[in-house]
Amino acid sequence: MAVDRAGEVALPTDYAALLTDLKARIRSAQTQAALSVNRELVLLYWQIGQTILQKQREEGWGAKVIEQLSRDLRAEFPDMKGFSPRNLGYMRKFAETWTDSDFVQQVAAKLPWFHNCTLLDKLKDPSEREWYARATIQNGWSRNVLIHQIDSRLIDRQGQAASNFDRALPAPQSELARQLLKDPYDFDFLTLHDEALERDLEKGLLNHLRDFMLELGVGFAFVGSQYHLEVGGEDFYLDLLFYHLKLRCYVVVELKIGEFKPEYVGKMNFYLSAADDLLRHEQDGPSIGLLLCRTQNRVIAEYALRGVDKPLGVSTYQLAESLPAELKGSLPSVQELEQEMERMGSGQNGE
Repeated sequence: MAVDRAGEVALPTDYAALLTDLKARIRSAQTQAALSVNRELVLLYWQIGQTILQKQREEGWGAKVIEQLSRDLRAEFPDMKGFSPRNLGYMRKFAETWTDSDFVQQVAAKLPWFHNCTLLDKLKDPSEREWYARATIQNGWSRNVLIHQIDSRLIDRQGQAASNFDRALPAPQSELARQLLKDPYDFDFLTLHDEALERDLEKGLLNHLRDFMLELGVGFAFVGSQYHLEVGGEDFYLDLLFYHLKLRCYVVVELKIGEFKPEYVGKMNFYLSAADDLLRHEQDGPSIGLLLCRTQNRVIAEYALRGVDKPLGVSTYQLAESLPAELKGSLPSVQELEQEMERMGSGQNGE
């Protein structure tokens, strides 16, 4: 092997590429090993849960037996966590909830244990549990994100936007695009005053871009805000521009602070035509538009989308309340505060 004058090894020209490839392989192997360990652990917990469930049915095991089992298992395996009475109870519930071994191996075992516990705690309906389990695997949600998606009832919002995708896009892109959009979008991280303008909404979303991207869903890549397009010698600006990695297309988002109006569709149709001509590459799919309005009349939105050839969806959004409803009536008004300040000032002057 050659050595340069400084005493350092002269590396082959392809060394950097080789090192990058080996690092990727090692990381992949580490990930697979971690997933394998998790899978075996979840399957072990399911088998323990089955045993407890069976003994409770056949021999009437009670809480005292579970507590003794916990002590004995922790004494025998001091380096293993997870044998507390509480966690043994989760194992029992896990086995009772998921009776299909194929589902456990193919779906539940791909989730970390505490994701499974979250599904058991927060959901009662079996079909909803399965939906969120599969969605977690597909989207790679952390436990906190899973909790947020359950609390915000994503299952009821997914694919509910008014759109013309079934007419404007070929299958299966049309169904994928439909599932891409929600209604309503949950912007619980954002509070706006009653006199807010579109630019205030846009600024708020950009200030909370991570939360906004999380609510949009997996696959969105942020391209820019107030994205400039020149058409016929005139300047136009898209509120927000994204690229969707799975659909392989641009997504134009226009923000409206008030109720949906039919004329918004015409303007968005124009933006999509311009985006297709000026931004779209040969391998890209047709650009998709999303009108985000504070409220909408669903019937009017569906009528407005008829005959529009560009793929376009209309959704609403929800903002965080500035104050919880139960507190609004109990807090003093500005006038009451001013009167109290005057009274306190008068009292101090009289001392």
